[in-house]
Amino acid sequence: MTMFEKIYTPLILTAALLGISFSQVSSVKHIAGHAILPLLMVMLTLTFFQVPLREVKQAFTRTTFTLATLVINFLWSPLLAWGLAFVFLSDHLSLYIGFIMLMITPCTDWYLVFTGIAKGDVALSTAILPVNLLLQLLLLPVYLFLFAGTGGMVQPAFLIKSVVMVLFLPFLIAILFRLLLKKTPRMMKSLQSGAGPLPIVFLSLAIAAMFASEGRVLLENLHVLWIIFVPIVLFFLINFFIGRWAGNIMNFPESWRTSLTMTTLARNSPVALAVAMTAFPDRPLVALALITGPLLELPVLAAVSQILLYISRHNR
Repeated sequence: MTMFEKIYTPLILTAALLGISFSQVSSVKHIAGHAILPLLMVMLTLTFFQVPLREVKQAFTRTTFTLATLVINFLWSPLLAWGLAFVFLSDHLSLYIGFIMLMITPCTDWYLVFTGIAKGDVALSTAILPVNLLLQLLLLPVYLFLFAGTGGMVQPAFLIKSVVMVLFLPFLIAILFRLLLKKTPRMMKSLQSGAGPLPIVFLSLAIAAMFASEGRVLLENLHVLWIIFVPIVLFFLINFFIGRWAGNIMNFPESWRTSLTMTTLARNSPVALAVAMTAFPDRPLVALALITGPLLELPVLAAVSQILLYISRHNR
């Protein structure tokens, strides 16, 4: 876990606060609005460049684990997110959209760290990572339009354009880099290792730019943030028990149960935030909801990793 990953939560909070401070300067606000998309595209290109896509095949050698993960992440979790959003956030459309975007995108990075802490099967979790990434690239616009597409909240054409610009184009650029470096594996490994902390740096810069561009609107609406806390906590709590229950039903070894719990709890806020800031530029509270997510998620994952570590030791 790099230094930047360890301080991820305070880093994005600091970026948000700096952005809000600079939002009071009109010239900075104008420049910041144009910087968001390029920063996000660089961030995601670097992220995709580091994802071990060659391990997709390995995921399907563990068919029961892969099937359980995919059912929870891409069938159960979207339905749970929609239900919680409908109950708690129906009167707050921007928070409704942001919450759904956060909860329908399974994590593709830091859950491996917490899986290792909890003594889960990190190799197995790594193998499922690219599958989660590829499926969320394909299903994010589908789920978002399905669950939030009524009442004019989501414009299909604009959403598709944003997904192409922010997700698929960086993904293709990352694949191109991989192909160019295929004959020099040492250089590729060195670049991937060196680029490790850069996605978090560029995400923080993009967050600062977003808040600098829309800071005044956000300041006027900070009082609504407490509304999204309850559904976020409930999502994590319910999915924790669902993951444990599924692992027990499938008779997985304890290390697999730990991996299943982590991969179905952790969410991919950077990807969701990247889409939100381009697809909903006139709804800054969507991005604010996605900022709130990891502020709660990282402490939750840290606590869950300790709980699972205790369970693992107790069952030996």
